[in-house]
Amino acid sequence: MALRRLQAELLDLNKNPIDNVSVAPIDDTNILHWKGHILGPNNSPYKGGVFKLDIVFSTDYPFKPPKVKFTTKIYHPNIDDEGAICVALLKNDQWKPATRVSHVLRSLVTLLEQPNPEDPLMTDIAEIYATDQAKFQKNAKDYTKKYASA
Repeated sequence: MALRRLQAELLDLNKNPIDNVSVAPIDDTNILHWKGHILGPNNSPYKGGVFKLDIVFSTDYPFKPPKVKFTTKIYHPNIDDEGAICVALLKNDQWKPATRVSHVLRSLVTLLEQPNPEDPLMTDIAEIYATDQAKFQKNAKDYTKKYASA
């Protein structure tokens, strides 16, 4: 089931690409492991950055969410130093089999545009985001320039 579903989703993503996002299997022999890139949204401190993703699907997909992580360092309250992402859509108890990879990718773009300090992985960054937007913006831009420059 996972292989057929992923092939269909990949075909759909190629026919209907998401702006500033690209994904593909790492190689032709394993459709369960994808790599991706998100260009930092223009309306965010991540503008101009290229953020790499690692996406691993289990053979139980779509009944279990994929494991998604950023492999590019990013200054964000919902993404930790290892690239783990805190977004409701990817949590086991919130995942629905009808959710598609395109939904996941769009939610990650939205997360870059609108961090959620109420559900952080990085509490120190969430605190700065909530109390000192200028400092958050500067730190996020500095990280983007240092780690995510194309």
